[in-house]
Amino acid sequence: MDRRLSEIKVGKSVVIKSFEKDDIFLKLMEMGCVPGEIVIIDQIAPLGDPISILVSGYHLSLRINEAENIWVEEIPHHQ
Repeated sequence: MDRRLSEIKVGKSVVIKSFEKDDIFLKLMEMGCVPGEIVIIDQIAPLGDPISILVSGYHLSLRINEAENIWVEEIPHHQ
C-alpha cells in the first residue's frame, strides 16, 4: 500500500514509488530521490518538520511539505 513519505515513522525503510507534483521531481531527483530508491527515515524534528532521511548513502533533510509529495511503499526492515 502506497503512503506519503511524511506518514512514515522513524526507523522504517521504504521504496520511492512516485511524486505527486512534477515541479518538485527534478529537485528531489538531483538529491538521489528517484523512483525505486530505498529510503530510511532517520529522524523527525520534535515539531514534525523537517525530517531526516538516509538515501543513496547520505543524510538528507526534507521539509514536511516536500515529503508529502513523495509516494512510497514500506518494506520490511533489513537487519
